[in-house]
Amino acid sequence: MSQTSKPPFRADHVGSLLRPPELREARASARRGELPAAALAEIEDRSIREAVAKQEAIGLESVTDGEFRRDWWHLDFLSGFDGIGLKASTALKFQGVDEIPPTPTVTGRIRATRPNMVGHFAFLKSIATKTAKFTIPSPSMAHMRGGTNGISKAIYPDPAEYWVDLGAAYRATIAALAAAGCTYLQIDDVTFSYLADDKMKALCRANGDDPAKLHRIYAEAINLALAGRPPGMTVTLHTCRGNFQSTWMAEKPYEAALVESMFATAADAYFMEFDSARAGGFEVLRLLPRGKKVVLGLVTTKFGSLESKDELKRRIDEAAQVVPLESLCLSPQCGFASTHHGNLLSFDEQWRKLERVVEVAREVWG
Repeated sequence: MSQTSKPPFRADHVGSLLRPPELREARASARRGELPAAALAEIEDRSIREAVAKQEAIGLESVTDGEFRRDWWHLDFLSGFDGIGLKASTALKFQGVDEIPPTPTVTGRIRATRPNMVGHFAFLKSIATKTAKFTIPSPSMAHMRGGTNGISKAIYPDPAEYWVDLGAAYRATIAALAAAGCTYLQIDDVTFSYLADDKMKALCRANGDDPAKLHRIYAEAINLALAGRPPGMTVTLHTCRGNFQSTWMAEKPYEAALVESMFATAADAYFMEFDSARAGGFEVLRLLPRGKKVVLGLVTTKFGSLESKDELKRRIDEAAQVVPLESLCLSPQCGFASTHHGNLLSFDEQWRKLERVVEVAREVWG
């Protein structure tokens, strides 16, 4: 069985990478107003060049910028829209971590009036010899932490208008990314995993929403964002249970109804977390529509111990009892640094895990 020639690739990855020390220090200095923007951009460019070269050297067919220009995987992008700001949060904490990410908040009508990270992608594409993949958060990430109660009725008296404006902003951004040459886009969405967890359901109720309905609302929001998507662009969707300094938020296995809604989105393939018992088994993959793929997140980014090739192959074989092997690919379960803090493993461990993904994919799929 041959490797696939288009995304997702048999050996793939979610996107974020540990920030090099020089980059971490530079971004911290810039936040304090001690480093000019031009100097920071130079360090970011250099760090991204090195990360892309390393990804290509170990044999990955898709390369990312490691999200090196972001502090948070979702918030930097969302706050790039007019009408979305950030506020301090008192919502649920990650396991064992005191810091709580800010929450997106509606400050006005949502619009995409300026390029939103399009320059980030253009630089990545200009230096990559392999397929440049760009990652953006799902529209649901603008909503879930604050919920319907967080949307000002003075701005959006009808909540349906909120989703219409958000979808239009996404479509404009996706069209701009396509015009810059993006052929591989990944949408990151935790909700199809989170909504199986009781504490997340309680948060949704407190926010004025019915958690039993949200998964369908979020699936529709993704499809609205992808309506009339540019031809030639492969879109994948990633879901996990949270990834912040090697911790997580949700703990329950995938639920069939949630996965069914996720599979009903217009994505071509789905990156799914399967690295721990929190995810449950592969049974939900029976719901995968014909012609779509699942990228099995079997290699954990939460700790540095390297998975054995035999164990990874055994688990791929288990999944292949549910869906055909040609419908599967392999990756880590999430990024290595969904935020600027990074997960608790070393740079060598990070690269060795990505090398292991490439090794196993070549041995399984040829």
